[in-house]
Amino acid sequence: MRRVQHFIDGRLLASADGGTFTSTSPVDNQPIAEVAEGTAADIDAAVAAARGAFDHWSRLDPAERKVMLHRVADLVDARRDELAEWETRDMGKPLALSRDKDMPRVAQNLRFFADWAEQVSTSTYAKPWDQVLTYELREPLGVVGAISPWNFPLMLLSWKVAPALAFGCTVVAKPAEQTPVTASMFAEICAEAGLPDGVFNVVHGFGPGAAGEALTTHADVDAITFTGESATGSAIMAAAAPTQKKLSFEMGGKSANIVCEDADLDAAVAGSLRGIFVNQGEVCLAGSRLLVHRSIHDEFLDRFVAGAESWTVGDPFDPGTQVGPLISPDHLDNVLGYIDLAQQEGAKLLTGGHRRTDGALAQGNYLPPTVFADADNSMRVCQEEIFGPVQLVMPFDTIDEAIAIANDSDYGLAGMVWTQDLDTAHKVAAEVKTGTMWVNCFFVRDLRAPFGGYKASGLGREGGDHSYRFFTEAKAVVMKLS
Repeated sequence: MRRVQHFIDGRLLASADGGTFTSTSPVDNQPIAEVAEGTAADIDAAVAAARGAFDHWSRLDPAERKVMLHRVADLVDARRDELAEWETRDMGKPLALSRDKDMPRVAQNLRFFADWAEQVSTSTYAKPWDQVLTYELREPLGVVGAISPWNFPLMLLSWKVAPALAFGCTVVAKPAEQTPVTASMFAEICAEAGLPDGVFNVVHGFGPGAAGEALTTHADVDAITFTGESATGSAIMAAAAPTQKKLSFEMGGKSANIVCEDADLDAAVAGSLRGIFVNQGEVCLAGSRLLVHRSIHDEFLDRFVAGAESWTVGDPFDPGTQVGPLISPDHLDNVLGYIDLAQQEGAKLLTGGHRRTDGALAQGNYLPPTVFADADNSMRVCQEEIFGPVQLVMPFDTIDEAIAIANDSDYGLAGMVWTQDLDTAHKVAAEVKTGTMWVNCFFVRDLRAPFGGYKASGLGREGGDHSYRFFTEAKAVVMKLS
């Protein structure tokens, strides 16, 4: 059992009322950590610490902040194996994914935004005929509340924390209660790297009526950056409205993955498998609606099912495992409920669909890759986010039909299209209402590009200059020249 405490004003602290909760591992549903359970009092203390540290931190030269954030990144690299082990134990993803993908991305986020903050520029507007010069100042926003999810715990926390700190803000983080450990370890790394006390704080706990709600309603928090499900985002928006905070939300998805008749089938099959089954399908960007041109539908589906059945389900610490356990028994039951619903709605189960209970897997929350054919976009399972390794496959005849199906959704976070025709690629990219469209690839990121979603998938964009604009306030300075 690991002891996980809050990190407030440079110190590890128990909750003000002494409350704790137990964190369990999805690998075997056994307790792994006793975690401080935060209340409004702990949020008050963390926000006060962040506010107290803001004046000094915000006035540092970006180059000085850059040096410290690079030290944090270096320490993340040095402790990569330890961080990855706890990420996997806490969340259930394969260790290879934690170690070789997520932790390097944490360090990359830190270095990228530390460097970007030193290079950003603002605008100047000259009117020499009127002897007026107007220029834009960008000032650090203030105290930022960062609420991160459980599916990529440290990677997505760093996606929020890195730009906030780089652009001069201070942070109070509230990690998902299901995966608290690496956020606490990251706080210790920040202290070791020399970040001043109060610049980065972590309060653990729950959402409604607890630490999360206290953070979102706090009058001295200037912005909330949140990643999570859409219903929670709506609740945060309502809670934050009286204090008129800036908000940036990346929320749920039900993304369409379009495979055209001219697609490279080898690449499309491999990419589509990864697009739904990586990280146990617990990915908001997942291509969970698979649209395949009717002329290649049967061949593609045969290859896709064979591929799904070849993905190894097992202990995430086993190097050969590709699919680990789902985050919790409740979430497993929820996904299984959608699998039952899909069959009731008329979809045809081709593989998977049942909890794995063989051997040691019986102790955890294991579900193999699951594929349904004969899906229809009007089905609930095609409209609601399942957040698990469940693929719904449906045919289409024309690219306009595929685009219409893709857009027939409350969500608009991501999408994929597999085609060798440039006109088709541009048409899909332009007409599908989504925040990111991948062409002949999946999960490829340029940190300069905007990241966020349409409709119920998000509010605002982050990445590069988009993060710069969110974490700073713009001021116009108008100067009359003599």
